[in-house]
Amino acid sequence: MKVQLFATLREGRGKEIEIPWHDGIDGFTVLKTLGLEAEDVKIFLINGVHNKPEAVLKPDDIIALFPAVGGG
Repeated sequence: MKVQLFATLREGRGKEIEIPWHDGIDGFTVLKTLGLEAEDVKIFLINGVHNKPEAVLKPDDIIALFPAVGGG
C-alpha cells in the first residue's frame, strides 16, 4: 500500500513510502508504522477522498497524509 506524505510529515521519512498491507490494517496502524500520532495528521485521504484513521484499508489504497498548515 502506498502512503504519500506532505510538508513537515516528510521530514526524516521521504515523499512516498510503501507499507505492507495485511487483512484488517487501518489508518491508525499506518500512522504508528510511520511514527506519527493521529494529532500530527490534519488531513487523511484514502484514494483522494477525506477519511478518518479508523478506516480499514484495502491493498490497492493510496493514502495521503497532510499536517496542519500554519501561516497568516
